[in-house]
Amino acid sequence: MADSKKVRKEDLAGLLTEWSRDYAVLAPSRADGVARMAAWDGEDISFLDWYRNTINPVKSLFLPPVEEMFSISRNERGHRIELPPKDDTGCLVFGVRPCDARSLILLDVVFEDAYEDPYYLDRRRRSIVVGLCCTNPCDSCFCTSVDSGPAATAGMDIMFTDIGDNLLVEGISRKGKELVAGNATLAKATRTDENRARKIRLAAEKKITRKIDTGDSKERLLAVFEDESFWQQVSAKCVSCGVCTLLCPTCYCFDINDAMTGGEGSRCRSLDSCAFSSYTKMPMENPRADKWRRVRNKLCHKYEFYPMLFDNIACTGCGRCIRLCPVNWDITQVLDSLPAKHESKI
Repeated sequence: MADSKKVRKEDLAGLLTEWSRDYAVLAPSRADGVARMAAWDGEDISFLDWYRNTINPVKSLFLPPVEEMFSISRNERGHRIELPPKDDTGCLVFGVRPCDARSLILLDVVFEDAYEDPYYLDRRRRSIVVGLCCTNPCDSCFCTSVDSGPAATAGMDIMFTDIGDNLLVEGISRKGKELVAGNATLAKATRTDENRARKIRLAAEKKITRKIDTGDSKERLLAVFEDESFWQQVSAKCVSCGVCTLLCPTCYCFDINDAMTGGEGSRCRSLDSCAFSSYTKMPMENPRADKWRRVRNKLCHKYEFYPMLFDNIACTGCGRCIRLCPVNWDITQVLDSLPAKHESKI
């Protein structure tokens, strides 16, 4: 925290206004009755009192649920393809929780290192991710079990921590440090401020009471992979609604469809879910027609397949899949119920 700054809460609106001169500023909002990131209205900072997390993860800003990849028009000379208008406006997302910020690191690997996706990468490169330490986690959160925590800074450019009348401000990335340095609204933090932030962060971490052991989850899942009776049991109450995947900050499966009406049309990308019976369905068959196979794929992707490919668990412990599931399916209970390798039927 050597170069940490602070801002009075009453001055936060002024700071966001200053940043809005160069960026489109998004902040937590519940204007439509649902907590989500939305264009900041230039005044309201009441989210500091009520905000815990958004329903949709910050992923949706970079990988939208539906997006047009290009439009198509046809005339007597043939077809014409047009890309969407290019937007060079920078975007500053304020208040991102550590679990959602970390998810961007996991998605970057897929959309940049494994394959360069220009749509996702353009949004990421134009963005500033400003995190907000999670001081009041939900009882469904388990971020500390997946190499994260309520004060983790992975995936952030700047980190804010509520320390009472002030917010402690730390530049994390190069561009974050540049944005913080020399800002007239920010004052130098004192050692007292930094000590208070440490105590608040430690207290927040102690509030994470849901714990799972993920140390050997990849091996345990591999050992029980062919145990149909186990997967039938854990998938019994799942209704295949897809909420757990569509609202997950790290799920990235999508479908691409072309639609033409008359001489005009478009190609669109939309998020897909391995919970759906039509997921990966080919013209003549569906390789995962059984629900238990789809539930197995969902769990194994996060804790076995992704770690095998990228050496990281594709879960941030945000708890959305637990608290938003209509039938109370709990991924942590399933992981805890995994038999040890020697108990497996394989």
